Amino acid sequence: MILSPAQSTLNEKAMSASRLDFALDAEASHSRARAATFRTLHNEVQTPLFMPVGTKGAVKAQLTRTLEESGSQILLANTYHLLLRPGAEVFRKLGGIHKFMSWERSVLTDSGGYQIFSLPHSRSMSEAGAVFQSYLDGRTILLSPELSIETQKAIGSDIMMALDHCVASTADELTARAAMEITQRWAARSLAARGESPQAMFAIVQGALSPELRRQSAAQLLELPFDGFAIGGLAVGETKGEREDVCELTAELLPREQPRYLMGVGTPLDILEAVHRGVDMFDCIMPTQLAQRGGAFTSRGFLQMRRGVYKFSDETLDPECTCPTCAQYSRAYLHHLTKSSETLGWQLLGQHNFYFYHQLMRDIRASILADRFLDLYREKRVFLDEPDLDNPIQLPKPKRRRPQSIGNYEVHIAREGFGSIRQISSGEIMHMRTPPMEEAQRLYVEQSNLAVRLRVAEENVESGEPLVIWDVGLGAAANAMAAIRCYEEAAASGPVRPMQIISFENDLDSLKLALLHNDLFPYLRHAGPAAIVEQGQWQSRQHATLNWLLISGDFLETMRHAPARPDLIFYDMFSSKSAGDAWTPEAFRRLFAICGARDVELFTYTCSTAVRAGLLAAGFFVARGRSMGAKEETTIAFTCRAPDAATASQHTLLASDWIERWNRSQAKFPAAIAAEQRAAFEDVIRGHAQFREAQAGRDTSLV
Repeated sequence: MILSPAQSTLNEKAMSASRLDFALDAEASHSRARAATFRTLHNEVQTPLFMPVGTKGAVKAQLTRTLEESGSQILLANTYHLLLRPGAEVFRKLGGIHKFMSWERSVLTDSGGYQIFSLPHSRSMSEAGAVFQSYLDGRTILLSPELSIETQKAIGSDIMMALDHCVASTADELTARAAMEITQRWAARSLAARGESPQAMFAIVQGALSPELRRQSAAQLLELPFDGFAIGGLAVGETKGEREDVCELTAELLPREQPRYLMGVGTPLDILEAVHRGVDMFDCIMPTQLAQRGGAFTSRGFLQMRRGVYKFSDETLDPECTCPTCAQYSRAYLHHLTKSSETLGWQLLGQHNFYFYHQLMRDIRASILADRFLDLYREKRVFLDEPDLDNPIQLPKPKRRRPQSIGNYEVHIAREGFGSIRQISSGEIMHMRTPPMEEAQRLYVEQSNLAVRLRVAEENVESGEPLVIWDVGLGAAANAMAAIRCYEEAAASGPVRPMQIISFENDLDSLKLALLHNDLFPYLRHAGPAAIVEQGQWQSRQHATLNWLLISGDFLETMRHAPARPDLIFYDMFSSKSAGDAWTPEAFRRLFAICGARDVELFTYTCSTAVRAGLLAAGFFVARGRSMGAKEETTIAFTCRAPDAATASQHTLLASDWIERWNRSQAKFPAAIAAEQRAAFEDVIRGHAQFREAQAGRDTSLV
């Protein structure tokens, strides 16, 4: 790593001792687990530790007093959000975040790097930093390393994070390398911006799942005088095994005499595994996020308070917990609060979860000091990954006639308690991380501005042309039902135009299975899905202008038989691993030809380079869609330069920066493109109108 003169001066002036005065208290035998102590500007901290997340200067549904009583030593806040509101000047005037939020212990501020990852549809990247449009007032902000650190200095956190560029852990090597290299340069600029501030600063090791990139990132960052190091870029798409392997590798690369922080992880079991691999510090939103949904971590496993089994239970939540929630309230009351969506339930379960996390940290530390960590590790693993040891979730007995699988599909229950469908042959799960209707609403209904498209003036109701939605890949019908729900809500508040949904599916077994489990798929408690399975069509009795039609068979063969051409396409097939023919340039060319001269918008969950290239080669204009689950982007495509202005939607077309990444991508050409066809395919992409316009300096935003 070549250092600038300013950065070299930083090394020369590096303090002989860390700003944290870090000391190892003990290391476990036959494990990399360690216990340590360090001192911030506000308190002594003992590791391993968990840091509650207070993104905007508040941990959701929790008082600082209850956080202190639970054992919280450090709270985490986010620089990006605090920069927007209340703003750095508020912290300067009022004396910093500790006084502002009435918190006397330590604060760690994230740099805003995660927002660069999680808000890809509303920012642009350059060497200078990330340019965001404020979600509060629309103003444009360049989040540079210098602004990030200046804001963190104003906030007055005890530990600042250097600005980094995070990408999905599964990103290709060229993308991961580019992000890692800019993280290195931003780290040096962040350190220079700190100056003589007494605040500690951590650097962030990036490199996705590449061991070599992780080694390079750690080696270069270790040349600079940081006070600790974080392992970034995990819990963003990889498997549990991959995360643990990269965590172990990276932790081993970091200095023994400085703290190690695994960002954004995770469950109690995740934390136990990471401590075993040598990590000291953790943060995650799970304690409050799951509490809001009725989830609680306990010595009896993970409990979901929405379950009816707790309706009459006068037992304490966790018999081994001493928190105020467990001391005062029954499972029956917590079940009632959760089912009633009372905020108090969120507060009480969140309070318990923090007690549980901090007690786990204390138990781990004590076991390390007593050199019995491996015994505790084996003991804790037994129940930390168990769902409810008191009331295990039993598979239905055959006599109940509710099969867990039909054909090639089986029911899958996520840890958060919602149901989805898994394809047995491929292992793919529909809506793995987000409840089906939530994903359908955000990705398809909201992005297409369906409610706006449906509205018409009273005098145009009868003469209005129907809005036609092609639902490609019916699956368990979440997308179609989200559209129907949107129509019914819009019709209840004013005149709407007619709407027809045409679903394409070659195997109804997934929908049949979901209908048998409509307790897990409550959106199917509607006349439409059953009619589709039994009759292949449904006409709303309440709304004569709403109907739904099923076309069975292979989509590419049957789409030409559809009775109406689409205005919107919800393209939600299984991935190319399972439905390869549906994602080829030839498939998109046939679909583009079917659309003809119509103004059609297509929405899909993937951000695959090969899929986007195939859409472009077919003639579509392609834009970035909003993030969803672990995906930092999804994809939107159009048959023309600009979508219907009446939708009031705004999307950002892929531009020259995407072409540059495409040039470096290992997935540059779809698998269906033969070697001798690649030059012509490349010419088509480069000659696409949307890139010619971008090169001419035109606006690439669609409004």
